[in-house]
Amino acid sequence: MASLVALAATTALTTLNPVQAQFVKPPTDLKRVIGHYNIPVRYKEVPTGICELDPNVKSYSGYADVGEDQHIFFWFFEAREVEPEEAPLTVWINGGPGSSSMIGLFEELGPCRIDPEGKVFSNPYSWSNVSNMLFIDQPSQVGFSYSYPVPAWTSESGGVVVLPEEVCPDYAPAGTCGSYAYPNITLTANTTPAAAPNFWKTLQGFMGAFPKYSRNGFHFATESYGGHYGPIFNQYIEKQNKKLPHGAIKIQLETVLIGNGWYDPYVQYQAYYNFSVYPGNTYDYSPFDESNASMFYNNLYGKGNCLDRLQHCKDTGDNAICRLADNFCAYMVELVYDDVLGRDEYDMRYLTPDPFPYRYYESYLNTPAVQSAIGAFTNFSSNGAVGDAFDSTGDDGREIGTIEALRSLVHSGVTVAMYAGDADYNCNWLGNEVSANSVRAPGFSSAGYRDMRTSDGVCHGQVKQAGKFSFTRFYEAGHEVPFYQPLASLEFFTRAIQGRDIESGKHIVGPSYRTEGPLKSTYREGNGTVQFSVTPANLTYDVITNKPGAPWSVAKSGGETMIKRSFRGPRGVGGRPSKRRGLGFRFR
Repeated sequence: MASLVALAATTALTTLNPVQAQFVKPPTDLKRVIGHYNIPVRYKEVPTGICELDPNVKSYSGYADVGEDQHIFFWFFEAREVEPEEAPLTVWINGGPGSSSMIGLFEELGPCRIDPEGKVFSNPYSWSNVSNMLFIDQPSQVGFSYSYPVPAWTSESGGVVVLPEEVCPDYAPAGTCGSYAYPNITLTANTTPAAAPNFWKTLQGFMGAFPKYSRNGFHFATESYGGHYGPIFNQYIEKQNKKLPHGAIKIQLETVLIGNGWYDPYVQYQAYYNFSVYPGNTYDYSPFDESNASMFYNNLYGKGNCLDRLQHCKDTGDNAICRLADNFCAYMVELVYDDVLGRDEYDMRYLTPDPFPYRYYESYLNTPAVQSAIGAFTNFSSNGAVGDAFDSTGDDGREIGTIEALRSLVHSGVTVAMYAGDADYNCNWLGNEVSANSVRAPGFSSAGYRDMRTSDGVCHGQVKQAGKFSFTRFYEAGHEVPFYQPLASLEFFTRAIQGRDIESGKHIVGPSYRTEGPLKSTYREGNGTVQFSVTPANLTYDVITNKPGAPWSVAKSGGETMIKRSFRGPRGVGGRPSKRRGLGFRFR
């Protein structure tokens, strides 16, 4: 990656105020085109330096107007190391429900990161090295997507409180007033299946507006609540392909990648006990005393408790029953970990507040210069309306056919690559492994784990693969794997979208391909990287030691080598999390 040695190159648009916000002036410089399926698209080219620092690599941002009061924000980046018109197209969405895909862009796998001073620096391990990348904020009211903009202020919990006019009242905390998406649960999706059509329409709009970037295969990547989104959205795409509406085009789905997914709540809630009590995690950290472990077990397995309630949800399909079941399981099972331990659900190695991955981009996105550069109509926010909408139907507590949908994709010849960082508690790898086995991909039950070999000569994890279906466990990685294992995740991604074996990347896989090895991944890291005091907020993350690294001031003065060692990202969520999965409140 010699061409990306510009890692230390930075650009600053403004000094950041962590609570900065403002009323957004609607952009007037967006180009307007009509995409496929008659979807209106508004967009602009983003100037070099807003994220991508290479002037030879273009990026575009804008909106697909997929319905009345349904405006979906996207940010596209050309491939760096492949001719963009010949490169594949990969879409990335975050989970939640209600998590912005700016998380994936700025914390994980996009072309840039933001430092504490609001300066942009390049990510040499961006997935855009090998693919055109499209980041989508969905459904409406997430991130920069909106129903319609309103003047409002945001509470400490992230709630959006509408104002009668663009005047900030005295009672609103300083810096919280601005333009936000109207927080109305009737103007967004409230279930995973209900969100699928507008996602498909967004793709139709983008592909019609940018046909030169949409010709060479389509790949889908997500994480967390993407364990719901990924299977169901792509099953919807495949159904649309079979009976295309007038004006729509076939979307040639080739690969689906899902990291630390929330697939089947019946499995994943049990995995909380498996990860923390028995058989336990691989970091040799036993968090609970006998009393708390017993309480944990009873809240999960006791008569009338979590699993019984989830089963009742499954049997009836009733929204109220499913909502109550998921709320019980979240607060009486999942959050026992938070209440008792004070550890980060997304990386059990750290106490809260956890400074990793870095979240300095949130203030950066709320500067007028950046918002003008990307054509934003609102401030960037974690609008809680989407989470409330999904909560009202109990979508989080439903399996909703995710495993069946993955099985259907496998049998359709789509590459399905499930992966998980093994330090994540929230959607932990033990539950993900059970879900992978439940897909029953041909030959997977007899495949074994193999070390994943990468170009740095370090074993960053193990993979089990049969044909085009695989499950990969990443060592020393929390919920957002590309932040913790940037090189390994890039090589993993490259192998998956190229149809190669995940173990080495040397072979194009066919139906008969199998990894040979033990049926279980048994490597134990031990507690050498587990932190027993709160990590200072000014530290970087060292991807070589897998521990907190040098302070930002030292890393910057040390130049490219030191910054590269600390190429990791913070995603600390202060305070008591809510139950939702992702990042922001308590998201998946």
